[in-house]
Amino acid sequence: MSGSKHSLPINLFWGLVALAAAGAIAGIALQRGETISSMWLIVAAVCGYALGYRFYSAFVAAKVLVLDASRATPAERFDDGRDFMPTHKWVVFGHHFAAIAGPGPLIGPTLAAQFGYLPGTLWILIGAVLGGCVQDFVTLFFSVRRDGRSLGQMAKDELGNIGGGAAMLGVMTIMVILIAVLGLVVVNAMKHSPWATATVAATIPIAMLMGLYLNNLRPGRVLEATLIGVSLLVFAVVGGGWVDENPSLRTWFDYDAAELALMVIAYGFAAAVLPVWLLLAPRDYLSTFMKLGTIAALAVAILILRPDLKMPALTQFIDGSGPIFGGKLFPFVFITIACGAISGFHALISSGTTPKLLANETDARFIGYGAMMMESFVAIMAMIAASVLEPGVYFAINSPAGVVGKEAAEAVAKISGWGFPVAVEQMQQLAQTMGESTLFARTGGAPSLAVGMASLFAQVFGQHLLAAWYHFAIMFEALFILTTLDAGTRVARFMLQDILSNFNIGSGGYASIVLTSAAVVGAWGYFLYMGAIDPLGGINSLWPLFGIANQMLAAIALCVATTILVKSGKLKYVWVTALPLSWLIIVTSSAAWQKLFAEDLRIGFLAHAADLSAKIASGTLPAAQLKNAPQLIFNDYLNAGLTCLFMLITWLLLADMLRVIYRVTSGQSYPQSSESPHVPSRLVENWVRD
Repeated sequence: MSGSKHSLPINLFWGLVALAAAGAIAGIALQRGETISSMWLIVAAVCGYALGYRFYSAFVAAKVLVLDASRATPAERFDDGRDFMPTHKWVVFGHHFAAIAGPGPLIGPTLAAQFGYLPGTLWILIGAVLGGCVQDFVTLFFSVRRDGRSLGQMAKDELGNIGGGAAMLGVMTIMVILIAVLGLVVVNAMKHSPWATATVAATIPIAMLMGLYLNNLRPGRVLEATLIGVSLLVFAVVGGGWVDENPSLRTWFDYDAAELALMVIAYGFAAAVLPVWLLLAPRDYLSTFMKLGTIAALAVAILILRPDLKMPALTQFIDGSGPIFGGKLFPFVFITIACGAISGFHALISSGTTPKLLANETDARFIGYGAMMMESFVAIMAMIAASVLEPGVYFAINSPAGVVGKEAAEAVAKISGWGFPVAVEQMQQLAQTMGESTLFARTGGAPSLAVGMASLFAQVFGQHLLAAWYHFAIMFEALFILTTLDAGTRVARFMLQDILSNFNIGSGGYASIVLTSAAVVGAWGYFLYMGAIDPLGGINSLWPLFGIANQMLAAIALCVATTILVKSGKLKYVWVTALPLSWLIIVTSSAAWQKLFAEDLRIGFLAHAADLSAKIASGTLPAAQLKNAPQLIFNDYLNAGLTCLFMLITWLLLADMLRVIYRVTSGQSYPQSSESPHVPSRLVENWVRD
């Protein structure tokens, strides 16, 4: 009876949360013709995430996966002090969140705002709760149950040689492209920015000091190390500003794109070969404080100011005529917003570094589902920061000169003609207050996001610091991205070692670690450096491929997860992974087909290459463009070839998944589960298990 009394207020509370979520989402979706407060988005997100974590993730944990706290994890059984190491769950959460939260939740929603705030917001909320969080959670759990194996190796073990081989090839190729794009985004964000470069560089020795403190000086004293690390990190942020203001010091940290690319390549190699406790885990843990602290400050600013969204719910660009990127609302909003809703890259982290650190299997729910939920909230913050800008300002910053014109007067006339008024003087004043020479055609999403964040911060924390807030936001974005690159490099090294082990190549010793790390870094480093020296900016050719590849990688992960569920006797729960998988197959196949064969020159790779080739042959290409045309044509064909490869691999894996499921359900022979035997855990230290 007492249980019923206690459950009534609890049920009432969750009923109110559900009503608040439904009301907020309805308000966002139905509002037309009038401005809407950003608070509607905050309420919808917080209530939606609370319901998803409390009920849906609990259902997946208890019924679908059946987590077992008494089972020893790979971190305990294979503890080697380098890759496998039982680690406090908050440190693992920090590492995991820092590793998965790259440019996607920041840049994707910002770019997708060209369609209006409504489509992207709905996809971020629904996609994360039912798709992204589930993918991260189940992939982490299945990897933990399989000795921390990589996604590609799990595909081979569970599907067989055909599907497994295709998955390994696809995952490795996609991984190289993903890391190269991540590196290129961070290089472009730090280029000729001494403040950002100095601060990001300082995080490396700070992390190593923290790693030594936790591993050698004061083992297990996470709170002490955290206080020291966060204090030094705050000092590094302030010190970056001093460096930027000092004429002699700033020259030490002022580099062009090519120089920064080489530095990022060197850092990626170091992150892959050094022990995980020395650099990777503590650095990502520290970066998480800056990430979560900045997002929390942004949320506080939004709560205090309650700014109205100035971007319409839907713009005229849903028809595919958008200036920022070509393509209709479907499928390109789902490709542009990747990491904020569902991201295949997360599956690589969930089957890479994180399962080798997990001390308690039950923490997979908190780390897998919870960290992705936090990343989705970051995407909501980014959508708000972009949508509170005047639309004219937003389009002036993000529209390339080739679309709106090179001259300021020409650009504002074009944008104002779309129904989004903006003035040259307005843009000049904005650039001056942000400490920039110009903000026209600053494509890529990062500058407009920084302007939106800085505007909100300045209104709450000090209007006279507007330029400082802008440069802090640029640095924050660079740090956000770089932590994903280092973990991604290490994960790619794990995958390459798994692939080579199938051919009995590599001893698994330190020499193997160094050689495989060098191979991985060399592969993505080539694309990164070529993009850095590309006069047109390599991000233009690589970013569309990034979105498609990332979503196809998520489809591969869900194929593996669906297969394992069926083989584990969980056929009645297979919809948990099969529903998001089906949606991803539809979206990615549609986007890939359009990127290959669309006649629109802004969308189709082959059409654009053919157009350039025809203009070169006829002599009608302007002399200024003739120099770069061969490189652009090569990039188009390379992108088309990779898109074909990714699409074929995805469909091959889907077919192999259906083959294995048919054999399981029809009682025929099939590859047996590769799950490791149950070994009781012997960890008793509270700092590890609690």
